[in-house]
Amino acid sequence: DISEKQDKTHCFPCYGGNGLRGYVSSYNREGRFPLIGRQGALCGNINEANGRFYATEHAVVVDTYCDTNIDWAINILLYLNLNQYATSTAQPGLSVATINEVMVPVPPLKEQQRISQKLNDWFCLIDQIEQGKEDLQTTIKQTKSRILDLAIHGKLVPQDPNDEPAIELLKRINPDFTPCDNGHYTQLPDGWTVCRLEQIINYEQPTAYIVNSTTYDDSYLTPVLTAGKSFIIGYTNETAGIYSNLPCIIFDDFTTDSKKVDFPFKVKSSAMKILKIHKDIEIDYVAMFMSITRLVGDTHKRYWISEYSKLEIPIPPKAEQKRIVYASREIFTQLDEIMESL
Repeated sequence: DISEKQDKTHCFPCYGGNGLRGYVSSYNREGRFPLIGRQGALCGNINEANGRFYATEHAVVVDTYCDTNIDWAINILLYLNLNQYATSTAQPGLSVATINEVMVPVPPLKEQQRISQKLNDWFCLIDQIEQGKEDLQTTIKQTKSRILDLAIHGKLVPQDPNDEPAIELLKRINPDFTPCDNGHYTQLPDGWTVCRLEQIINYEQPTAYIVNSTTYDDSYLTPVLTAGKSFIIGYTNETAGIYSNLPCIIFDDFTTDSKKVDFPFKVKSSAMKILKIHKDIEIDYVAMFMSITRLVGDTHKRYWISEYSKLEIPIPPKAEQKRIVYASREIFTQLDEIMESL
């Protein structure tokens, strides 16, 4: 009778061979002890139990014959890497008799205490650094999204009144072009206009999307793309069906994720679309817009023709598109360098 959550009935933690299993209504040990997992894939793992708890037959409760610093005992057991002594069978196990034979260097009790205190000090500092690293990574991701949002609202770079208005550019693409209502893109700068994505792109469904080989090798040259956020699932040496009309944007019409691609590739999933941006529109600008524009709903729903291509995109003058792309690249390069240095 093990509960996943702790409640009034199941109030005692229960430890097994792989650590905490859940919570139970009774306990069989009380105090602070290191625990060694005796059975299972993670046998030899070290946990700590404190207070009243239940240890199953697969958790070895470690006690000592004399005064020993518990923190030191936990750390020395971690250092010993007891999993190396496990039997290599279908169900790995670690016998107490084997554990008893392992030699352990034992310092005086006071030195154990000094060692433990020093380790705790270092581990606290490391935890702070790790948390700071995670916080900074989150901040960088949020900063990138904010930069992209500023870019498509005309707030990333200054405008030049001498730039040709975007409406003239779009009328050259289609003489019958009529701007969309600004909708939620209010207060766009002078010279900007709003159109639908389908007015500046063409898309195609890859016809040769089946990859005959089921084995991929990183030494091969051609990446294979499929639906999903990672896109690249492997590399192939097959030459048939390689798409090389580049650059383009690939689009997953299940998740509405997208990615600009400037290398030859093969497509495995029929859920992928290949987007070609009109030559007078900066593909990087469109890719920026698509990277922060999602449609979320039923995971089995196709979005492309019925919904996504109808999305409205704010279009700046051609010269400003170039300035936006250049400025965002400069900032992203610096942010990527910070992220890599972490």
